[in-house]
Amino acid sequence: MIRSLASRAAALPLSGRIGLALVLFWLVIAVFGPLIAPYPVGRFVDEEVFSPATSQFWLGSDYLGRDVLSRLIWGARYTVLLALGAAVLAVFTGTSIALFAAIRGGVVDEVISRTMDTLISIPSKIFSLVLVAAFGSSLSLLMLIAAFTYIPGNYRIARALAVNLVGMDFVSVARARGEGAIHIAWREVLPNMIHPLMADMGLRFVFIVLLLSGLSFLGLGVQPPHADLGSLVRENISGLPQGASAILSPAIAIATLTVGANLFIDALKGKGDS
Repeated sequence: MIRSLASRAAALPLSGRIGLALVLFWLVIAVFGPLIAPYPVGRFVDEEVFSPATSQFWLGSDYLGRDVLSRLIWGARYTVLLALGAAVLAVFTGTSIALFAAIRGGVVDEVISRTMDTLISIPSKIFSLVLVAAFGSSLSLLMLIAAFTYIPGNYRIARALAVNLVGMDFVSVARARGEGAIHIAWREVLPNMIHPLMADMGLRFVFIVLLLSGLSFLGLGVQPPHADLGSLVRENISGLPQGASAILSPAIAIATLTVGANLFIDALKGKGDS
């Protein structure tokens, strides 16, 4: 299996391999990084603030004299894992609703689709701000809010795929055999939607990373003592005039994560179209 995955990765264009490497790098940092972080995330280790990179502090220190590298590692953990969890939840929920609507059809499909159209017409950041103001911003709630915000977008894509597949002959044959709706949805229709849905989940992941980072920059996302990449940018904003690494490092981390994911997704789309 590992050899098969390696061969598929090698078949990607250069941009896709770069994107995959960046995504895997941040995923490994998110999962295992805290085990190798040089210092505890909240420890004050430098008498100077916004000190430059040294052999002791590879990325310098932040506005309180804490090690930037250690905080960046922990911040990446919250950003990547929260966004990944929200993306999986959004795609799973949106696809499940889409399969139900496509198979039932009629009034059920119309009501669900118009409801989703109403939700998707609300700008995602405004929608999220309203939900955060109403329900709070704990880690679990942030993941649920981010997922809920992007369910309608996934629903539209999944429903379009499902409606086309439901009208095909192999689904009619399954119905003629007496198969139920659940079997048709999960055994006949869903397997033929996997590749587009995986690409969509990658896009949702990028959108959610940017959404969570934006909320944290506004002070409405991950709250102290926790910090994600957006929080690190916000709390070190006073170091911007001197170009402190404490503010540049998390900004670059967000950029490399999102650009890497986009490069990988585009490579997968191109490979699927060829």
